[in-house]
Amino acid sequence: MTMMRPSCEPSPTATLLNVPISPVKTLSFETLPDAHKSASAIVSPTDSLYVEFQYGDPRNPINYSWLRKWCITLVVCAFNGITSPATSSFAMGYNSMIQDLNCTRFQATVAYCLYPLGFGIVPLFTSALSEEVGRRPIYLVSAFLGAICNVLAALSSNIQTVMVARVLGGAFASTGAILVGGTIADIWEPQERGLPMAVFSMVNMVTTGLGSIISAWLELDPHLQWRWIQRIQAIVQGTYFLLSLLIMEETRSQIILLRIAKKLCKETGDDRYQVRGEEARPKLSAMIKISCTRPIMFILTEPIVTSICIWVFFMSGVLYVQIGSVSGVFKHLYHFNVGQSGLVFTTVIVGSILGLCANFYQDMLYRKYVPQRGPEARLYIACLVALLLPTSIFIYAWTADPRIFWMWPIVGLSMFMFCSFVTYQVVFIYLADCYGPMASSALAGQGLARNLGSFGFPLFSHMMFKKLTYKWANTIFGGVAVILIPVPFVLFLYGPSLRKRSTMCSQLMQVEKKPAIESRDESPYPLPCSISNSLDLHNPC
Repeated sequence: MTMMRPSCEPSPTATLLNVPISPVKTLSFETLPDAHKSASAIVSPTDSLYVEFQYGDPRNPINYSWLRKWCITLVVCAFNGITSPATSSFAMGYNSMIQDLNCTRFQATVAYCLYPLGFGIVPLFTSALSEEVGRRPIYLVSAFLGAICNVLAALSSNIQTVMVARVLGGAFASTGAILVGGTIADIWEPQERGLPMAVFSMVNMVTTGLGSIISAWLELDPHLQWRWIQRIQAIVQGTYFLLSLLIMEETRSQIILLRIAKKLCKETGDDRYQVRGEEARPKLSAMIKISCTRPIMFILTEPIVTSICIWVFFMSGVLYVQIGSVSGVFKHLYHFNVGQSGLVFTTVIVGSILGLCANFYQDMLYRKYVPQRGPEARLYIACLVALLLPTSIFIYAWTADPRIFWMWPIVGLSMFMFCSFVTYQVVFIYLADCYGPMASSALAGQGLARNLGSFGFPLFSHMMFKKLTYKWANTIFGGVAVILIPVPFVLFLYGPSLRKRSTMCSQLMQVEKKPAIESRDESPYPLPCSISNSLDLHNPC
């Protein structure tokens, strides 16, 4: 980069995103001899010296090497991998915990459900913290406190303490897990994020299955059982925390630039160095208020988000019901022991692998049809899932019979897990395409609906199974799935019309039409994250 001394005459007003910027002075290395060691490019208005990344700067996370990006991706996906099994593995230890703590099955079910409740609600308050402290500290604190919660559960002498540990464990797990998508957005270009997101989803599902299998055999050993399920989870999370202290790095570009600016201030004694957008950033309390209210507003006012929330609310609720019922179905109908029932969770792994393959095919369809259909080109596989979902539930319901070979309900479960995996992946990318810089609020809304479904359904499902039997209770779930078949088809056919009538999407379309956006795309200097995402404080970038 060529630097020249300040001109005696004021330079013309520069334009960024169609917003006038005060006259700019260009600083020379003679004036600031050490500046080039700490910042890649310095843009200095008359009152502030803005620190920005230069095009191609290796310190910008988006310019990391391919190997470094995948190492970061796998590390953050591992966080989700160690927290996801907390649900299914807890269910495998029901019997020993009920006997040990002398509690009712309903109380154990409440403890089971409190994990997704904490997972769904707490991020509304904590998601804005990464704006202040970055991603790395949140990952580390979440991993450490999550391990403490598992220790608390393992040492509990009553079910009430287990409930507290579960809701806090879900809260800490969610605070870190919601950042995984943002970390992927930090380091991968939009056209490159499909595979990393598919790996993220697959790790989430596969570890759920593996955790259940391992926990089932722990439950079978009378010397281990439910307390050792919690202890092993605490050991794994604690190990992850220690490793993350050594290998995890910050990926939020705004935080990296802030550190560079602070270093410059310290080295030069000039406190004018700052990062563009910081002076206009709202207070943390204001960001928390927006992060709590905007997702609910999206659920209530955006037809696309509303319909998707209804769909994922039901699907996630049934998913938690099926996870909790596997042990009972195969124990009472097929006389499996707990270890053998745990092996049924290989269906999660099989469904995830099939879903990953379907994701590659969906990406091919998207690239082919996106010029004609826009974001709705993401929904081809979702339409297939809408048909397979009730089919899988009916197969599981009507073949769970001692007179029918036990492999048939496993086939139904595998199909259901495939549908769950694909839906999770499709919903995330489709909402991101529809709402652009406001996507995180839409995703937070569907995440809230998904976790509320996971919390609510198991509370009444046990009574349904007891009064209606597994066959007829699951038949009711299958009937509701039939009613919801039109959801992805309506979005596929009428999505563009719904977006035109949407207040949020209309605002985004107007923004996209401005020449400023075109100029940003042509600029060789990427904007700091806070500027490009100024429309939405939830944005994971």
